[in-house]
Amino acid sequence: MSTIPDYASLLVDAGEYSGRNDIAHLFPRFLGLAELKLNRFLRVADMEVVDTVTVTNGTGTLPPDFLEAREVKNANGIPIRAVALQQLTDSYMARAGIPAGYAIVGSTINVRPVGDGNLTVTYYGRIPALTRTNPSNWLLEKAADAYLYALVEEIAIWERDADKVSGATQLKMVALSGLKIGDERSRWGNAQVVVGGPTP
Repeated sequence: MSTIPDYASLLVDAGEYSGRNDIAHLFPRFLGLAELKLNRFLRVADMEVVDTVTVTNGTGTLPPDFLEAREVKNANGIPIRAVALQQLTDSYMARAGIPAGYAIVGSTINVRPVGDGNLTVTYYGRIPALTRTNPSNWLLEKAADAYLYALVEEIAIWERDADKVSGATQLKMVALSGLKIGDERSRWGNAQVVVGGPTP
């Protein structure tokens, strides 16, 4: 169980830590800014989502919470590689066939050779926003301190208090570093080292 169980508790704690309960009506805005920064910085397993993207004439619409691709597979289940858009166009031109490469353009994915069908996309999705109607999410459960300090940081930025900003930022980064270390250990803790190159 998280030390800060939900949205309302987070806002109360942020007011206490920042000493600014008088601006509680602004906290939802600060929380949105904090989540915006967390989504830019954080990439951990809890953010990974697998979804199907339908492609028509070589173009498909990415999921609305898409941040960054981890793996894209064509309809045959074969991973296809990310390439620069110009290289994708130059290499395949308008040829039709089974997709072998892709490029992200805005909120769409372009594949070449041009084809129709479904892609299986594993991607990093945005952290589900905390609101009154969505009072908890995986990040609040796993790293409530990161959420708290991210919110206190935004309050301090609004106050234009450089010392408070610096202190909150440092505490936030320590909390996020701990989360990332835990994520790496859970992913790779039992991995074997493989040395490349020829063997004697």
